[in-house]
Amino acid sequence: MNRGYFADISELKQHGGKIAAANKILIPAMAAVKFPEFEVSYSDGKTLKLPIKIDTDVVEDNSSASALPMATLLCLSFRANSQAMIDSWSAPFLNAFSSSKNVQLYEVSFIDSWFLCRNPIKKLLLRLMRKPSGNAQNDSLQRQIVYSFGDHYYFRKELKILNLLTGYIFLLDKYGRIRWQGFGLATQEEVSSLLSCASLLLEEK
Repeated sequence: MNRGYFADISELKQHGGKIAAANKILIPAMAAVKFPEFEVSYSDGKTLKLPIKIDTDVVEDNSSASALPMATLLCLSFRANSQAMIDSWSAPFLNAFSSSKNVQLYEVSFIDSWFLCRNPIKKLLLRLMRKPSGNAQNDSLQRQIVYSFGDHYYFRKELKILNLLTGYIFLLDKYGRIRWQGFGLATQEEVSSLLSCASLLLEEK
């Protein structure tokens, strides 16, 4: 988990960030593991706990449960160079589900530098961060660009994330379980698999 930058770059040269092929089918609900909770910040400083999900320990009324997403795409980036990889998944996902009210898309940038995580620097950095763009205002699905500050060692350990130079894509169901996963730059076949699996999640009861 504590390996260095040169190990990551060497691995990236071998496979271009494609650590493994994406899932071809949905991971069955019974076999799916929950995505670990973590806090993110918007560029305006507002914070949010992800993933947004139905809490099985709390009795939800129908109105609040129906407002929660049926499918959430989380695109994780630990270094700026992986943004093109993230875009290769998020752009087609955004196009396919632009009118859906039951889907959410988050692009998460992780910032672990102790200096950048200090409060005055963090506030300044958030102010300078990019805002979502390219979405029609009347689209139901919006690209949510958020940032997570701090030491992410245990978070990465839980998700078995080793190489920080590639992009990690997770499709979650309404209970916050990982039902599909992709890595690196998307192929056309993998995008088709992602869109198909997301559609299936929207049909789950």
